[in-house]
Amino acid sequence: MQTYEQELQQVKSYLLEHDDYLVVSHVQPDGDAVSSTLAVGWLLSCLGKKFTMINEGPIPKRMRALWHAEDILNLSEQQPGRTFSHVICVDCADFARVGYTQKVFADHASIVNIDHHPTNDRYGAINLVAPEAAATAEILYDLLNLFDVNWDAEIATAIYTGLLTDTGGFRYSNTSPKVMSIASDLLSYGVNGPEIAETLLEEMTLPQMKVLVQALNTLSLSDDGKIAWVNVTPEHMEICGAVSEDLEGIVNYPRNIQGVEVGILFKSLKSGVVKVSLRSAGKVDVAALAQVFGGGGHVRAAGCSIEGELHDIIPRVVEQVKLKL
Repeated sequence: MQTYEQELQQVKSYLLEHDDYLVVSHVQPDGDAVSSTLAVGWLLSCLGKKFTMINEGPIPKRMRALWHAEDILNLSEQQPGRTFSHVICVDCADFARVGYTQKVFADHASIVNIDHHPTNDRYGAINLVAPEAAATAEILYDLLNLFDVNWDAEIATAIYTGLLTDTGGFRYSNTSPKVMSIASDLLSYGVNGPEIAETLLEEMTLPQMKVLVQALNTLSLSDDGKIAWVNVTPEHMEICGAVSEDLEGIVNYPRNIQGVEVGILFKSLKSGVVKVSLRSAGKVDVAALAQVFGGGGHVRAAGCSIEGELHDIIPRVVEQVKLKL
């Protein structure tokens, strides 16, 4: 097994040796996925490399002001019309998380896997995986510093966004001394921390507020009060005019109830799939729990997708949480 420093150097060599890269992140990208995609794109642009950034779906509106975020192609609307031999996957805990973007991977594409999820299965030809990192953006901060590039406010803001969102505004247990040191350095480049926090962590759209109300009306707790869950249906989404990004943070509400060890959000889709988001207060490894259902993530934040009906899946997942407790 290579050390973290050796993996960083291996990725550096790969980026210098090749050209014409595809950069992808996971489906329904969050702040870390978007910022990591842009950080790689920014680095490649500094190196004079050709690159294309793609995601299966749209980038959340509140992140579109980041450096060249508008250049990330939405595969459901735009097709590159070709395949790519050199692929860089960021913030994807397993290969399935790249979604339909794998359709534009060449048959024998070499994949660089840059990630921080403990459940990452090291699917790349080259792997830069650091489970101790708070965010993939933290890893990319280290990678960018291996190159002779001039940092500016735009790239610093992108990296800061990834750190801020994956640490819950520097509140989660993954907020290490290193994270705070990096944040301090990024602020020195002119990052507007309060403005970013307001936009990403505080502001809510009206549809987001409406769908939160719908979700909270479904709130249920286990008999011992240690598990709490809510659900959102396609009907809720339609009534509220909400989109997937409007569900960001809802899972924290059941988790934040005093005495609750695991909070869960169940989102049923018209396709007959239920997406499950899990948050832990610390006693339950929800990444291991999600793996039972083919998912993954972090010890305190994880998720999975399960085929079936909501009324069947809720008791199945809750029962598994009880076993873990």
